[in-house]
Amino acid sequence: MNNERSKEIFTKNINIFTLAVIATMLWGSAYPSVKIGYELFNIASVDTYGKILLAGYRFLIAGVLTILITSVIRRKFVYPAKKNIVGIGLLGLIQTSLQYIFFYIGLSNTTGVKGAILNSTGTFIVVILAHFIYKNDKLNVQKTIGCLVGFIGVFIINIGGNTSGSGFSFTGEGFMMLAAATFAIGSIISKAVAKNEDSMVMTGYQLSIGGTVLVVIGFIGGGNLATPSPSAIILLLYMAVLSSVAFTIWAVLLKYNRVGKITIYNFLVPVFGTILSALYLQESIYSLKNIIALICVCLGIYIVNRSKKGLAL
Repeated sequence: MNNERSKEIFTKNINIFTLAVIATMLWGSAYPSVKIGYELFNIASVDTYGKILLAGYRFLIAGVLTILITSVIRRKFVYPAKKNIVGIGLLGLIQTSLQYIFFYIGLSNTTGVKGAILNSTGTFIVVILAHFIYKNDKLNVQKTIGCLVGFIGVFIINIGGNTSGSGFSFTGEGFMMLAAATFAIGSIISKAVAKNEDSMVMTGYQLSIGGTVLVVIGFIGGGNLATPSPSAIILLLYMAVLSSVAFTIWAVLLKYNRVGKITIYNFLVPVFGTILSALYLQESIYSLKNIIALICVCLGIYIVNRSKKGLAL
């Protein structure tokens, strides 16, 4: 009986680990994808509203795709329960609209490698928030040490100099950290809403609402995208699909597990983001500062997840 229970727990942990890796890898690929998107759509570095408009199209398409796919699976058009509309709307405004205003502007003012590492800030914040909100997800010495180690990595990556990508700017690195903070707040809201709502329905509508708000802001601000090439359209569709899939996976994981246990895997986003940015943007990850920061982030995920029997997947 104990063996069967152990096997069940092991299988569940493996499934959680696999899904979390898929989601974080998709999110990691967003860093080079967004920067490449700026080039393909001819968005100038000073065109703030053009960046917001691109983000809006991405998430609006992602939301509509999620709703349509869910409707096909359910064999009926899906929509949220009336009691969840306010929560889903709030989630869309915070985790999609606000987060990606900070994200798209911030990423345009820093490197993909640095932006990816700074994303880990959201993980620390959500672990801290969970301590004050949930009785079964408290901070302990182990989690505290893990968060501190991770924050050391964030500090190291921001140590300044006069070389490209060094130093700290509010509209660059600062906005990336604000994006991470809004993601953390959104994770808490998502868990609350998902208790009484289908995860895919919640994801589809929150992305649609958030994406629509971004499109409206982009248009009002005078944002404009160049006539897209086939490559630009393919990239936009990929970014929409990755958002749809990653957010759905994340919502499911948060619904059935402790917030701290799941969001700690956000440490993997900077790992994937750094590697993929280096591959596709030809950015360097071999500076001592970048390597030490990444080591701190990876060490943080180990410390926070480590149990008496080893790493808790």
